[in-house]
Formats: sequence, structure tokens, C-alpha cells
Amino acid sequence: MRNLDVITIGRSSVDLYGAQVGGRLEDMGSFRKYIGGSPTNIACGAARLGLKSAVITAVGDEHMGRFIREQLSREGVDVRGVKTDKERLTALVLLGIRDEDSFPLIFYRENCADMGLTEDDIDEAFLGEARSLVVTGTHLSNPRTEAAVMKALRLAKAGGAQTALDIDYRPNLWGVASHGEGESRFVESAKVTEKLQSTLHLFDLIVGTEEEFHIAGGSTDTLEALRAVRKVSNATLVCKRGAKGAVAIEGEISSSLDEGQAGPGFPIEVFNVLGAGDGFFAGLLKGWLDGETWPKALEYANACGAFAVSRHGCTPAYPSLAELEFFLKRGVVRPDLRNDAELEQLHWSTNRKGDWSSMHVFAFDHRMQLEQMEGFTLAKGGAFKELCLQAALRVRDGREGYGILCDNRIGRKALHAASGSGLWIGRPCEWPGSRPLTLEPELGLDCGGLEEWARDNVVKVLCFCHPTDTAELRDGQEATVKRLFEASRRNGLEFLLEIIPSKVGPVDDETNATLIRRFYEIGVHPDWWKLEPMKTPAAWENVIAAIEAGDANTRGIVVLGLDAPEAELAASFRVAASYDLVKGFAVGRTIFGDSARAWMKGEVGDEEAVAEMTRRFERLCGIWDEARQAAQHGRQA
Repeated sequence: MRNLDVITIGRSSVDLYGAQVGGRLEDMGSFRKYIGGSPTNIACGAARLGLKSAVITAVGDEHMGRFIREQLSREGVDVRGVKTDKERLTALVLLGIRDEDSFPLIFYRENCADMGLTEDDIDEAFLGEARSLVVTGTHLSNPRTEAAVMKALRLAKAGGAQTALDIDYRPNLWGVASHGEGESRFVESAKVTEKLQSTLHLFDLIVGTEEEFHIAGGSTDTLEALRAVRKVSNATLVCKRGAKGAVAIEGEISSSLDEGQAGPGFPIEVFNVLGAGDGFFAGLLKGWLDGETWPKALEYANACGAFAVSRHGCTPAYPSLAELEFFLKRGVVRPDLRNDAELEQLHWSTNRKGDWSSMHVFAFDHRMQLEQMEGFTLAKGGAFKELCLQAALRVRDGREGYGILCDNRIGRKALHAASGSGLWIGRPCEWPGSRPLTLEPELGLDCGGLEEWARDNVVKVLCFCHPTDTAELRDGQEATVKRLFEASRRNGLEFLLEIIPSKVGPVDDETNATLIRRFYEIGVHPDWWKLEPMKTPAAWENVIAAIEAGDANTRGIVVLGLDAPEAELAASFRVAASYDLVKGFAVGRTIFGDSARAWMKGEVGDEEAVAEMTRRFERLCGIWDEARQAAQHGRQA
């Protein structure tokens, strides 16, 4: 049974991209970490476009290897073919953007994990699940990895799968250029040409730049090189021509590349060509495997390549299917796509990872409320929040859809311990109770402190606002929220906006919706909204209409508790759970309030406090789940 559309095979790496643009790699001061390697990039790009992809590669038994495996899984790539090599380290690449023509890079691949692939790592049953196999040329450069690739090709061909080659010529990885020439794209080599030509007959599709066809065909004349390839292969040849787009050639090579089948190109600014070919290949696969014409497949490919050259990084630049379809329908508004606000919002919101369709959040990010308790000290407050985390983890018990809200000032140890636990983690930024909104000092005036945050933290800010606020108060608070939101996006952090207008003035069925519309108007697109329970269906319907009009791809809403008794929360849950956009709750003092007061005074011990908070949190989770199930059954009836 073919459960996979495509399996890619070859190299994988951790890419460290210089964050500074326009200088030498020697002068880079900071780097951004992404997954890399052509097969890895192609598999991720294909998955974003809705194809079921997998990769055969190898990673080390260390932090960077686990990063690649985890990131592939987040992207929706099947990792059954990812070998963990206990003897070798994961490959590493350092890259930079000097200008539109210069992209220095250094490969750290000496005896790296993916070069340890052998024939024994190729599983016939796994290959049999795929409609296609994509090979990248680097792994033909070593006898051991070549043997693995050739076995995969034989099995794929025997099983009726289509096969494709991304020539992916890197001279220094073939040993014909020095380590310091990582950016070199072409060096003539009869040995490389001979090796490539010995395999070309095995492919149904061969893709490369003009320079890559030069090495495959053994000539620096593109047409002559293509003719040489055609002599040994009946594959469709797709030749990438940079700004001129690409052509597909199914038959004989004519006297001009312009006579090949072509798809429309896109007039965009070149910012970063690294990884553009992999994005192109992912788009091409989408068209090829969906049975589109070559002009349509090349349109997909050119568009995906356009996204890649306009953004920082490789895999992070590739579009979702929704983004690609939107772009093809709307067209280019500005050539620097990374600065197209509408497109970037869609890119962000349709490429977020993780399923948070159900949210059970224990909120213990409170600071002022704890500080006012009898017996509180900073040390005791921190220790109590570690007990809160224990309770949250007990209730979660390995299940999805559970989270916490925890601060860094009192709850630092709990916050850091939660990272990587599988919990959703929200972290507050506002100074408690502030109006006008003031942020925690650790963030800095420009919110630069977010650079230090763990990437699984969600930026949470509570803004006490109301439609009747004065223009001066409103403008100041909105500017603070927008500054924090933009800094969150720069740092790749999701953003939760909490509003509680009832603490400021009277509310009606339009109050929350009016505030929500205003934040969208100023360019703030929260991933999450945290809202107080609303008492009427009209109020909920107005809120949901406002959010869906502002952002059709929002994560959703969590309902806050406001220290309400359990019975009151249960009633509010029954109302909220009938709306699909409401994903769950974020409740705090109802769970921890009594335990905290007793524990601070020494009236109960650690285990008793944890047990009581576990019981209350678990009870609330059950109440929410029952309310959601009842709402779903009611709609089905």
C-alpha cells in the first residue's frame, strides 16, 4: 500500500544561518538554527504543500540529531527512515548572506552521520510505500552511500515507483574544491561526470541548474550537456535558469532552451538563493505527482523558488499550500516578498506547528496575587510554582492538549523545567495590574529581551482596555502591544493577547468584539486570544465574527477564570464550548488559590498541595471535556 507520495534520500544537517546580512561570514555575530540538506529541505517543502513525505538519512545520537528528527516530525515528515548513528556526529553547515550574488558557507561533514548510510539501512517494505523516490547527487560521491542509494533506486524501480534526481552539485563535497569554497557551484571534473552518467538511466525526472547539467553532461555548453544527458537517459529534464525561470524537456534537445515547456516566472527581489533549488523541487513534485502539466508544475516550482529567494533560511522560507494558492491567485504586490505584510501573515499562520485544537491550561503566572499572600517570599513563591508544574504534569500524563502559564520572575525554575516537556507554555510580559500597559523590565524598551526566550514559550500579554478609553490611553497601550507583537514575530514566538474590559467599565454584547477589531486594524494578529467568559450567545458570536474576519487562521480562544468558583466556571464552559473557535480554558486561582494560601503559611506540605491542585485541575479538565462533548452531540442531534 502506497502511504507516501515521496521519499527523499541523502544528506541532512543543522544549518546555522548568519543573522546579519551584508557582511563577511567572518564577521557574523549571531546565527539562526534551521534544519538543512537538500533531501531534508525537499521533504519538508513537499509536506507543507500537502504531500506525504519521508526522508532516508542519518543523524548523530546527540542534541543536533534530535533537533533534526523533532523538526522533521513537526513539519509532518515521516522519520522512520532517519537512522541514529551512535558513532558519528550530525552534519553542520555555517551560512551567510553577503549580497545577492555572494552566499558564503562552510560544510562540516567529515565522516558525518548521513555519510554513514549503508545498504543495510534501506528497507524494502518502506520503499514499497512510496509513489516516488528522490535522490540527491551528493550521496553518489562515496562508495558506501552510493551503494545505499543504488539499492533504494533498484527497489523503487522494481516496485513501480517514479524516480527523480536532484543533481545538487557541490564541488567540495565531491572533493574537487577546498573546504573554504563551500559556495562554489561548478568545477569541471571528468570523474564526477562519469559517476553521474552511470546512474542517469535510472531516473524518470532529472532536475538541475545549467551548471549542474554541465557537470552531468560533461560540457560547459548547456545544450551540448543536455544532449549528452539525453544519450544516456529518457528522463524528463528540468533545467533551472535563474531569473529566466525553468524549462522541461521531454524529448530531443532542440536548438534553444526557449523551446522547452515553461511556466510563468515571478518578478521578485533576490535576497537569499541558498535552498531555493530545494523549494523549487518541492513545488515541482507537487505538480508532477498530482499529474499536472509541466507548465503548471513549473509554475508551482517557480513560485516556491521565489518564496525561498526572498526569505531568510531554507525550509522556514517554503510556503504552505494555502500560501502558494493565495500567491498564485493574487500575484506579486511587492518584489521583496518577506516585507509583504499580507503574505507574511499567511506564511506565519499556515506554517505553525503542533496540534492545539484542545487546550487545558493551568495558569500560575500570577505574581501580585502571590506576593500579597501571608508568608510569601520570593524563594517560597518559586518553590510553590514548581509544585504547580508537578500538578500540571500529573494531569497531563503524556496526553496532548495540556499547558501552563508561568512567569519568569517568580516561577523561573518551573518555567525552565517545563521547556521540552510537551506542555504548551505561555509566559506573561505585562507588569501585573498595569494600566496604562507597562511591560516587565526584563524585556527592555525595544522588547529585545525576547531573543533570550526558549522557542517553545508563547508571549502572553494582558491589556486592560475598553472602547471608552481616552485616545491618549488607547494609543499608548496599542503602541505597546504592537511593539511586543512585532518583536514576538521577529523572534519566532507565538503571541497571546488577553483583554479584560469588564475590569475597566461596563460591557455589552459588542464590547469585546469592538476591541478585537481594533487590534486587527492596527496590524496585531494574535495567535491566541484569552478572553473572559461572555454571558450571551450574541456576545460570543460577535467576538468570533470579529476574529474570523481579522484572521481566518488564528489558533483560537482560551477562556480565563477570574478566580470564579467551580460551579460558575462550569456554567461558562457550557456556553463557550459550543463554539469551535474556543479551544479550551486557562484557569489559575480556582485551582491553586486555596493550596497556595495554606502552603505559604505552612499548614499543608508539598505533596498535599500538589495532590489538591492535581484534583482541581483534573476536575476542571473533565468539566471542559464534558461540555465540549455535549456541544458536539447537540450539533449532531
